Amino acid sequence: MKHVIALDVGGTGMKAALVAEDGGLLHQARRATGRDRGPDAVVESILGFAADLRALGAERFGVPAAAAGVAVPGIVDSEHGIAVYAANLGWRDVPLRALLSSRLGGIPVALGHDVRTGGLAEGRIGAGRGADRFLFVPLGTGIAGAIGIDGRIEAGAHGYAGEIGHIVVRPGGPACGCGQRGCLETLASAAAVSRAWAAVCGDPEADAADCAAAVRSGDERAREVWETAVGALADGLVTALTLLDPRTLIIGGGLAEAGETLFTPLRTAVKERVTFQRLPDIVPAALGDTAGCLGAGLLAWDLLATEVPA
Repeated sequence: MKHVIALDVGGTGMKAALVAEDGGLLHQARRATGRDRGPDAVVESILGFAADLRALGAERFGVPAAAAGVAVPGIVDSEHGIAVYAANLGWRDVPLRALLSSRLGGIPVALGHDVRTGGLAEGRIGAGRGADRFLFVPLGTGIAGAIGIDGRIEAGAHGYAGEIGHIVVRPGGPACGCGQRGCLETLASAAAVSRAWAAVCGDPEADAADCAAAVRSGDERAREVWETAVGALADGLVTALTLLDPRTLIIGGGLAEAGETLFTPLRTAVKERVTFQRLPDIVPAALGDTAGCLGAGLLAWDLLATEVPA
């Protein structure tokens, strides 16, 4: 059975799959990245995982994988196959596509940015299926974005498109790691809500899920924290939809796990802020933490589809 290897590399763990041509998951596995042993060890973990998947596929399905797709965090040069920089993995300028292709017997390899790759999957086979224009916004430790146009993800001229988390929504606000103040992700990410709620409730271990639970129970302090985050998020999203005019706005990540505790006030806040803009459908992501892996499989199949026969 013809299949491809899909790898989604995170800060601490990797998710992988063997993916059939119809998108079916033939095999799934997870491993640690080994980042505590340094960036070289992380790269070797990725290469070793991919090689083991190739061997398993050849044994189980009679042929080795036809291609591979890998999604990684940080700054990614997809055109040249280079993992440029990832703070949480410690690497710089890793020629990951070439390294993987060499380890996997010379098969073609596609390299993608983790959020854009997850967005590709959400757009084609997840919450954005059928939408010609969508914006995927995962709300996690930070806030990122993936701009979907006719079944593909727009990376921008330099690979930085979609960085909605660094729209300044509160000038002079909290300092952001990017060097600005008042960026969206300093106010409306899951990490930001966790920090704010921990400070208010006095429990340093409290997180965004605890805040959401407190909102549902009627805690006024939690409601104020939640409304502050939702208001900032709505401001950032209205800026994005003013520029991009998406048909569907897909919200994912840890904060989206709050369900309607997030989506009901968020839809209201966005509606209150628009004037001439057309309201998109605002929906939760559908694929959860499998989006990156599924997207990596799509990248691999896309690569095979565009190859010119010898």
